[in-house]
Amino acid sequence: MTTKENLKEKLKDLIEPLVLKKNMELVDLEWRRERIGWVLRLFIDKPGGVTLGDCTKISEMVGKILDRENLIPHSYHLEVSSPGIERPLLKKEDYERFKGERIKVTLKNPVSGRKNFTGILLGVEGNLIKIGVEEKDLEIPLENIKKANLKPEISFK
Repeated sequence: MTTKENLKEKLKDLIEPLVLKKNMELVDLEWRRERIGWVLRLFIDKPGGVTLGDCTKISEMVGKILDRENLIPHSYHLEVSSPGIERPLLKKEDYERFKGERIKVTLKNPVSGRKNFTGILLGVEGNLIKIGVEEKDLEIPLENIKKANLKPEISFK
């Protein structure tokens, strides 16, 4: 495991309990070098969605504990936001929680000659997700999923 991956795990272990204490979920954590320098980006969520106030509260809490713990020995930018309406599905629990929702899945290895599928998430059984695509049901092993996210249909009236 690289130093960057070690630090990312340590950050997650430190931050996730803080977010849970505020009845929110740490959906994802990014630690990467960008044009502006190092960025620690947190994506949080809760039923009904997060507000700007939620993001501010988590940012203040995390900033204080990171200053105290001194895990990051150089300057960085801290960003806290919602995962958005096309929220990523990263854990098995995400697939269970969003059963019945429309999702887009990108695979590591093709199934039926394709790597991209959009359909209705029908559920999870063991390490397989079931997705309804074009009038047929597919079973996809979780380990074959490269990326998955909600893909709500947006209607303009």
